[in-house]
Amino acid sequence: MPARKSNPLKIGQKLNEGKTKQIFELVDQPGLVLVQSKDQITAGNAVSKDQMEGKAAVANKTTSCVFQLLQESGIKTAFVKQHSDTAFIAARCEMIPVEWVCRRVATGSFLKRNPGVKEGYRFSPLKMEMFFKDDANNDPQWSEEQLLEAKLCLAGLTIGQCEVDIMSRSTLAIFEMVEKAWATQNCSLVDMKIEFGVSVKSREIVLADVIDNDSWRLWPAGDRSQQTDKQVYRELKEVTPEAMQMVKRSFEWVSERVKLLLEPQASSRVVLLMGSTSDVAHCEKIRKACASYGIPCVLRVTSAHKGPDETLRIKAEYEGDGIPTVFVAVAGRSNGLGPVMSGNTAYPVISCPPLTPDWGPQDVWSSLRMPSGLGCSTVLSPEACAQFAAQILGLRDHLVWCKLRASMLNTWVSLKLADKKLQACSL
Repeated sequence: MPARKSNPLKIGQKLNEGKTKQIFELVDQPGLVLVQSKDQITAGNAVSKDQMEGKAAVANKTTSCVFQLLQESGIKTAFVKQHSDTAFIAARCEMIPVEWVCRRVATGSFLKRNPGVKEGYRFSPLKMEMFFKDDANNDPQWSEEQLLEAKLCLAGLTIGQCEVDIMSRSTLAIFEMVEKAWATQNCSLVDMKIEFGVSVKSREIVLADVIDNDSWRLWPAGDRSQQTDKQVYRELKEVTPEAMQMVKRSFEWVSERVKLLLEPQASSRVVLLMGSTSDVAHCEKIRKACASYGIPCVLRVTSAHKGPDETLRIKAEYEGDGIPTVFVAVAGRSNGLGPVMSGNTAYPVISCPPLTPDWGPQDVWSSLRMPSGLGCSTVLSPEACAQFAAQILGLRDHLVWCKLRASMLNTWVSLKLADKKLQACSL
């Protein structure tokens, strides 16, 4: 990747500095900050600390790619854009001083705190823990009750049960999305830590800070001996130039592959077959909903009643190129398209009939009552039809799957916030 050219920024005062990054205000862009990474690697709350040339660049590249993946999927983050090789621009937040840790496999500190659990124990569902950020006390583990009793207030938002629930549910979804993405590279995401902040502009909770090679454990092919994360540095018996080069190679390996997480693993599509052009408006609703999942749609007109040979010819056209495809049959009155397609292809077929108020209750039976041996499903809502197609195609395309997972989370969060607002009005 060529060096990224950065536009001049009016950088103001330093707002904060951590072990591996600095935060600066942007004078001409209120509400935004510059997050500048440092060539420093630490472990054990900076008990171990060394310079590693090039770390800022690989950390920034990793964070930018991961946040781009999550943001494009629909997760609310503070990330705005990568500014340079070593810095990115983010929304200014007041950080919630808690690290949320999600674990798929038992290892590391979890084993020390839970004697008797063997390394490699797999958590299904995921195991989640939280740690209060307090270097002086080695970031003690907190319970949900401790977080609630702290009554934190950041950017005007008090952290209560609703906010804790949102962060907890978001942590699980974010882990699953990053896990799914790394699986495309045959890498197991063992555990990951993230942090949230409250946007000073919107006063909503967003994923903030960074997600880089210091934030997780990655085991290529699920093999601990091949680990490529900061654990390589933690386990050094002696810090030598040769040892630091080995650590750097691991970080570079991750930063090179992380950009592949943004690429689809397989092209896919939905082919919309409509009985006549009078069904175009219904098909356009399906196409618009598919676009929200990043799935291209092809619209064709064919009648299984009036031209079955042409219908089967069109079917064969899309079966012949090997692209994963879902056929959607859009036909009112007597739906012949869905059953004929389902009986003549091994590809999934969904019927989404455009029912009318007058004959709808009668017409729908031609989509629901199938002869034996046909697996054609029927979904009445255009948006739900697109979602079902996305769930099928998402089994092979992690980017589609991530958009589905983020949509589930956002629906849950919107209901949670609506309930909180209603309770406040009632009080």
